[in-house]
Amino acid sequence: MNDHLSLREPTALAALLADTCAAGFTMASEPLTGSLLRTLAASKPGGRLLEIGTGTGLSTAWLLDGMDAHATLTTVDNDQAVLAIAQRHLGHDPRLSVVCADGDAWLDTLPPGSFDLVFADSWPGKYRRLHETLALLLPGGVYVVDDMRPQPNWPEGHDLKAQALLRTLTTLPGFHTTVLSWATGIVLSVRCAA
Repeated sequence: MNDHLSLREPTALAALLADTCAAGFTMASEPLTGSLLRTLAASKPGGRLLEIGTGTGLSTAWLLDGMDAHATLTTVDNDQAVLAIAQRHLGHDPRLSVVCADGDAWLDTLPPGSFDLVFADSWPGKYRRLHETLALLLPGGVYVVDDMRPQPNWPEGHDLKAQALLRTLTTLPGFHTTVLSWATGIVLSVRCAA
């Protein structure tokens, strides 16, 4: 099997990648993660999706590519410079809401059960405010994190944080979790119906 066989990159991806490289942004999600996000987004027709950690919008493009016309995506990041890249290439899409805010504080403004899918690609929602983020999921809602296998840009000691998060996610009551040693290391957790 060839993991890259069915990637079919979103239309905006080449321009986003060029601007991402020009900006020196090195923390973007890779194409395999994007392909999975697109597939998961397609499984939520009319769904409400949340991305925490927009970056330059690479994963945002994949999510939008999988969404139907009635789904919505809210993406949040605290860095206006990288958000400007995402806005320039994706801001025309009426299904997308881009928020520039501190993720920790912003998560506190959301009511539980607000989303069908959450992609947490930032410290808020992943290493901080995890349980508050998980509470945002409706029954059947999917929580996704990547970069769970050691990465070259990890600061010293980050492996211990990743291991602790993995232990937490694989023992969550009320969730079914699958760990994929694939791409950069993916964890999918789905909220069980009550």
